[in-house]
Amino acid sequence: MEINTNFTENAKNDFHLVMKARQGDQKAYADLMVRYKDSIYFMILKMVNNKEDAMDLMVETFAKAFEKLDKYQPDYAFSTWLFRVATNNCIDFIRKKKLNTMSIHGMLDEEGEEKPLQIKADTLNPEETSIKKQQTKELKQLIEGLPLRYRNLITLRYFDELSYEEIAQQLDLPLGTVKAQLFRARYLLGNIINRYNRDDI
Repeated sequence: MEINTNFTENAKNDFHLVMKARQGDQKAYADLMVRYKDSIYFMILKMVNNKEDAMDLMVETFAKAFEKLDKYQPDYAFSTWLFRVATNNCIDFIRKKKLNTMSIHGMLDEEGEEKPLQIKADTLNPEETSIKKQQTKELKQLIEGLPLRYRNLITLRYFDELSYEEIAQQLDLPLGTVKAQLFRARYLLGNIINRYNRDDI
């Protein structure tokens, strides 16, 4: 794969790191993340205006980018491609969030009469409850494949729904360590889920 001759020095360095990462070099992954995590985070924060959502989306962006690294083509700088992954991830998140919220104002019918507001109940019907239980059970089984420290972090964050700060306090770890290890945990879990899905095909 040939490097774009118009690349800046930074873009050339990124390209070499991407090549190493594709060969499984963990340090190359880490270097790319360290290089871009702050700028990706602040771009996402501007879009979603919520620090915790921005942190989750930043982690997801890197997980998706690293998962699709073999699809990256060096016609553009890696940073351009990465920011596009982040932007698309945010747009999907915002679209899903809008689907789950409904304005209680301006609910008028065709004649201009006010319509009774119908809010979807939070309670699931028996079939949905059964499916959700099954999915949760399967996810917990997949999480069992993670090393203990990552398993604990995933459980605290996504099942106990603790904030990053609460996890740091509970485990007596620096906040940065919690965020970095959660990123690694999600990346490993993503790999396990991908293998699980491939086995099912």
